[in-house]
Formats: sequence, structure tokens, C-alpha cells
Amino acid sequence: MNDFQIFTSVRYDPALLKVPDLGFTNPGWNQESSPFYMLDFHRDRMLRAAIYWKWEAAVAAISGKGGLGNLKRFLQNITSEISDGPHRVMITLTRDGSLGHQISPLPETPLNNLLPDYLPSPGIGDSAQVEKGKAPAKDPVYEITLDSQKTAKSEFTHYKTTSREMYNDARKRAQIRPSDKREVLLVNGEGHIMEGTITTPYFWRGGKWVTPPVPEQFSASRGSGGNNGTTRRWALERNLVTEQVVFADSLVDGEDCWISNGLRGFICGKVKIH
Repeated sequence: MNDFQIFTSVRYDPALLKVPDLGFTNPGWNQESSPFYMLDFHRDRMLRAAIYWKWEAAVAAISGKGGLGNLKRFLQNITSEISDGPHRVMITLTRDGSLGHQISPLPETPLNNLLPDYLPSPGIGDSAQVEKGKAPAKDPVYEITLDSQKTAKSEFTHYKTTSREMYNDARKRAQIRPSDKREVLLVNGEGHIMEGTITTPYFWRGGKWVTPPVPEQFSASRGSGGNNGTTRRWALERNLVTEQVVFADSLVDGEDCWISNGLRGFICGKVKIH
């Protein structure tokens, strides 16, 4: 696995430029009128990975305010020719500090799903909590299933890299096609939910939303083994969710959940146990 690259996928969305004027509570990076969704968190997780693998040139390329500024300018140059609409920008970082990219269109997503004030409790209608802040839409609803095989914790499940065989294999076993509104959850050797193949999951436990624990730096003995995603960090820092071990056998067929990632924000899900 010496030829892998660190990567992250950033949502470019001109609609995010409206955020400062729409009364969002503590939106973070996007309070400053940027079309790049949570860009500082994307930089931070790439930097943590580069530090872990001791890629000194890569660390230097994206460290500090200067590194974040470089990444922002890199994205501005890439997206300057986009006519309209949201796009996925996959950014790669090599050992020598070189940045690469790929671009593809994304569907529109309501801003409330990108920057929600809370995640609605199971069984509560959209109107019941309308006074408490900006709620994410519950449509579409993704089908959430469990992988049929266990996945070992590793640096490559903790940090986001181009070495993604474990995720690709899980999607193949679940027969998920790119256009499907479905996600499959990875389970570690201890029977704990790790994460989804492209999302962070959130489950309703003890009257609150919880997500599997992830240490700041990879450890085989701590955490459930998943990735410390951008939207996961955002939700934790704003107390929308808390960390808790989630056993795979605690999931119930038909239970409501949420999933999130740095491209589509927060998405409603429903567990399906085969």
C-alpha cells in the first residue's frame, strides 16, 4: 500500500454563499461566505493523515493559515470555470505535497441538511420541532443495511485514503449501485458498528443521537475503527450527537437513523435487517 494517496471530497456549492445572511447558528467555515463546504475541516483531516504517515512535504503544503489559504486558492482555480450548480471536488495529496483533483456534478441539497441546528428525534414530524432551529429534510430516506462480513480496524479505515478496498468490497456484497439510495455499515471484529462505506452513521440511543467513537489518532485498541469525518466532527462540536459504542446486534429493523458526509450533508436513513 505504498502507492496510496490521502484524499478528501469537498462540496462546491454556490448556494453556500447565502449562509451568512440566512441566520444559521454557528455554521463554522461557511459563516464567511464560501462555496466550499466545511473546507477547514477537510484540510484538518488531510493534515492529520499526513502527520501520521510522516509525509513532511505534504504536511508543509497544507499546514497553518498559509496551507489552508493554498488549498482554498487551489479550489478556486479549479472551480472558476464551473457555470453553475453544486459539484464534487475530490482532492488528492501525495507524499511529496502535490495536490490533484477530479470534478463531477452533485445534486442540489437543502442548506438545512448541510448545516442543521439539530437532528429530529425518531417519530417526530417535521413541524413538531420547527421552533427549535433549522431542521434537515427527511426526504430522501436511505436504506441502511449491515455488511455480511467483518472489517478489521486499520490506518486505512481511520484515515481517508485512496486505499478503499474494504469499502468497495462491502458495497459489492450489498449490491449497491452508484445511483442507489442505500448505504451499508461496516462492522469490526468486536461486533461494533464502524461507519458506512461513504458516510458517518448516527443512531438514537438513550434519548440522544450517538455515533461510533473515533480517537483523534489511529489506535487499534481505542474506538470503533471508523473515519473521523468532517460532518461527524461538525455535529459533535455542536452537540447534535455524542460518541458511544454501537453494537451491530442492537440495530432493529425499521429504526430511524441519520447518515452524513462532506458532499451531501445529513441524510435520513432507515435500518433494514435482512
